[in-house]
Amino acid sequence: MDEILKYFPDLTEVQIEQFQKLDFLYHDWNEKINVISRKDIDSLYTKHILHSLGIAKVMKFEPGTTVLDVGTGGGFPGIPLAILFPETRFYLIDVIAKKIKVVQGVADALELKNVKAEQKRAELVKADFDFIVSRAVTNMPDFVSWVKDKIKKQHKHTLKNGILYLKGGDLAEELKDFPSATLYNLSDYFEDEFFETKKVVHLPLKFKV
Repeated sequence: MDEILKYFPDLTEVQIEQFQKLDFLYHDWNEKINVISRKDIDSLYTKHILHSLGIAKVMKFEPGTTVLDVGTGGGFPGIPLAILFPETRFYLIDVIAKKIKVVQGVADALELKNVKAEQKRAELVKADFDFIVSRAVTNMPDFVSWVKDKIKKQHKHTLKNGILYLKGGDLAEELKDFPSATLYNLSDYFEDEFFETKKVVHLPLKFKV
């Protein structure tokens, strides 16, 4: 938790309390439904929560922004971002029902009114969003094919509407067909060695009629 406060010192008391509760909630849920690996659960704040908040170092969502989290798993990056941006609406989806059960349980326990969780494939979502976030659920070409028709036309941020994708390693080959993609190294924002190869990829997507 100290790590979160180190990089996000302006949290409200409510936000601090919500971030603190994540430790108990995920340990408790993980005993019932394994959504985080055994070796990662003890690094929850670094490898899952802070990693998710890497998107917030690149993008400050304006009030009223709508965000789709595809393949959210146990709620990452959606849940930490929903805590940080209470006036942004988050729609968290995953194809695995038990993972959505965990997400809903965590959201309910934290009283997050800005989170909707549902078992659904991205291709079946019938709505438009300002941004679509995810944490390395697949390669970028496939991901774009799932979500390219779900972007709002009107921009209200300095970054254009599109994808904000958390991924690590060398992405040159994967992004070779996306010249408009911008990479942000999380090592520029966070000191832990875990972030040395981790990035946020911003890929603007045009509104499809």
